[in-house]
Amino acid sequence: MAQTNPIVTTLKSMLKSQGLTYRDVALALELSEASVKRLFAEQNLSLRRLDQICHLLEIEISDVVKQMELNQQQLSELTLEQEQELVTDIKLLLLAHVVINGWQFEDIVSLYQLTEAETIRYLAKLDRLKLIELLPKNRIKLKISSKFAWRSGGPIQTFFTQYLLDDFLKSKFERKDESFMFPSGMLSAGSREQFNRRIKQLVQDFHSLNEQDRALPIEERFSCSLFLAFRAWRPAVFEKMLR
Repeated sequence: MAQTNPIVTTLKSMLKSQGLTYRDVALALELSEASVKRLFAEQNLSLRRLDQICHLLEIEISDVVKQMELNQQQLSELTLEQEQELVTDIKLLLLAHVVINGWQFEDIVSLYQLTEAETIRYLAKLDRLKLIELLPKNRIKLKISSKFAWRSGGPIQTFFTQYLLDDFLKSKFERKDESFMFPSGMLSAGSREQFNRRIKQLVQDFHSLNEQDRALPIEERFSCSLFLAFRAWRPAVFEKMLR
């Protein structure tokens, strides 16, 4: 069954969103936890098993299929060519940035020096790029997944690194809601791996809060950025003094 993999992936995501574990599934199916893990790993779920898990989730099988189809329609990353198109037009990049953060048409034209016609034209381009769906009355529907990210080392990331990093670091970071820390130490390979996992979790927490606050009015939210970098490194000024 060609759709087995995305169905199982979707089911696992829905279980996680409700805080349900393999142990909970094992109790519902009257199986051992090891057997449930094997069913998911081998993607060997019969319709009866699938129905039992849906009963645990208090949903129908059709709900899983609908969610799977929705996930498949959502972008997690743009192509290299699409990102390049965005960075060659600063207004288009601006529109992409704000709509990803939940802005609607009225928010954009009220704050930025863009006419309604100009804004509609750029939103139509974002629709063509499949970042959004431009609905009647200029309503905006995002078509990106919760895991959406700019390409690592791609045009957008390069643009922000080259042109915006200096601007970001100009602050003295003295406000209560600002942070700037630069700890240095000597960590083992195992400790570096553990710390990297924590950084990834922190970024996920940032995305979760961003998603949670989307429902708030635009005047209650403010554009925030998180800059994190971690690597094994010795400053060049010290490196040249090594024996």
